[in-house]
Amino acid sequence: MSSQVKQYEYLDHTADIKFLAYGNTLEETFENSALAMFNVIIDTDKVSGEVERKVFLKSPDLESLLVDWLSELLYIFEVDEIVFREFRVEKIREEEGEYSITAQAVGEKYYPESHPFETEIKAVTYNQLEIMKTADGWKAQVVVDI
Repeated sequence: MSSQVKQYEYLDHTADIKFLAYGNTLEETFENSALAMFNVIIDTDKVSGEVERKVFLKSPDLESLLVDWLSELLYIFEVDEIVFREFRVEKIREEEGEYSITAQAVGEKYYPESHPFETEIKAVTYNQLEIMKTADGWKAQVVVDI
């Protein structure tokens, strides 16, 4: 099994932030997409892991599932004020024409004084969204509106 060194990279994009996330599996690609998104907001290396949130979602297709996954994490951040540092996607399944994700996100309560805010993300978009199977695994291209 080949191991990939790169987890994600940022690409130039005006007024938005665009990134590519990589993974040996689809699940790992979704984990790294969430990591890339949260590193736009905050330095995840400075976040502890005392809070865990379970996430289960269903969507009509894989692209919608990725947008819904990232949007749900963004919603938890905005409403419950939790910043995440680690993402564990247990399973992405296709069943009866729908996709589902079962995952956990690990982080801590957000305190502005201990976590300098980098950039605010308004939304995860479908703009230029792509999920591709590659020779090494998977990659996803995501654009977030800032």
